[in-house]
Amino acid sequence: MPTFEYKAVHEDGRDAVGLLNADTARDARDRLRGQRLMVVDIRPVQDPAEGGGRRAFALPRGRNVGEIALITRQLATLLKAGIPLSEALTALVQQVEREETEKMLRDVREKVLEGIPLGDALARHPLYFDTLYVSMVKAGEASGNLDLILKRLADFTQRQARVAGRVKAALVYPALIAVVAAAVVCFLMSFVVPKIELIVTAQHHKLPLITSSLIAVSRFLRNDWLFLLGGLAAAVLAGLAALETDRGRLFWDRFSLRLPLVGELLKKQIIARFAATLSTLLASGLPALDALKIVGQVLSNRVLSDTVNRVHDRIVEGADIATPLKESGIFPPVVGYMIAVGEESGQLEGILNTLAESYEEEVEVSTQKFLSVLEPVLIVAMALVVGYIVLAMLLPIMDMLHGYRKH
Repeated sequence: MPTFEYKAVHEDGRDAVGLLNADTARDARDRLRGQRLMVVDIRPVQDPAEGGGRRAFALPRGRNVGEIALITRQLATLLKAGIPLSEALTALVQQVEREETEKMLRDVREKVLEGIPLGDALARHPLYFDTLYVSMVKAGEASGNLDLILKRLADFTQRQARVAGRVKAALVYPALIAVVAAAVVCFLMSFVVPKIELIVTAQHHKLPLITSSLIAVSRFLRNDWLFLLGGLAAAVLAGLAALETDRGRLFWDRFSLRLPLVGELLKKQIIARFAATLSTLLASGLPALDALKIVGQVLSNRVLSDTVNRVHDRIVEGADIATPLKESGIFPPVVGYMIAVGEESGQLEGILNTLAESYEEEVEVSTQKFLSVLEPVLIVAMALVVGYIVLAMLLPIMDMLHGYRKH
């Protein structure tokens, strides 16, 4: 059924915009008149479920995790207060700030009014709601505890955003050092070195090897920077294309886990997400098999994702969760032992939550340890590069002064 985007006016003069499914534009107008709306403009847009062409909602500039968490918590609060779902969605539409998010919520509300379950309506917007989110909403609808599930989703989303935010904030200072170092080097190579080059080459003296190499690099950067930029762009595009393939993605994810310091940090971050996600799904009433299948889809590393999928297959064959995790060689032994304790005691959700909190703390400690190594390395590297440039410029000048003294 075609989707129409409309602009209309309420009887009290308030503007109304939204999306509506109807067989024809005339049917859409009739339905809107039945809602006591005066249509100003109506135009067809392609349903996003059909793929290709224009979408029935504007693409977001980026998934705002904080915004999604806030919307989720507000919806949970409204539903807990006894407000019907459609009215709760209307309240959210009226208070969101981003136009893209407003259009998305209008589309969700329209589908709910048509009788489509909330989970299915949210699934139409994968750029906002991932598989984990949609699956938990569907579980909440099936169990009749949608407000409770939404509250858990909001807590989970904010928890994940908080961990990621700490890591990003910790990387600001090293990134600033790298930017300053690059700016200093570019300034020296583009403005200072050419002037020194004119002075030393005018004397027709044989230049030291370090000075000759510096002049060659400076000339290349000044004259052939387009080739360098093109080469870097080609390398980046080739790398991104390789990551789109299963083999390339698996190679990169395996390689990243083997990097010194970084690999250990990535592994701890992914294990924390695994434990927190599985705990949230089990607490929401999803069966262990369904929960593991979802976890395997949302983990960002293919190596650990494939491991979780193999654990899922082993459970289908009759194994417990802990045994295949221990045998995987990817998850640390403590993870398997704690999950085994949780399965035996019937407190698996609580154990997983404790495990997630423990690994989130380890992520913070590992991040600080990584930065304590990275910052001096960047400073030393910057000092070496600047020292190389300064030495290369001073050596011929010192030779010239030495020659003048002899004469």
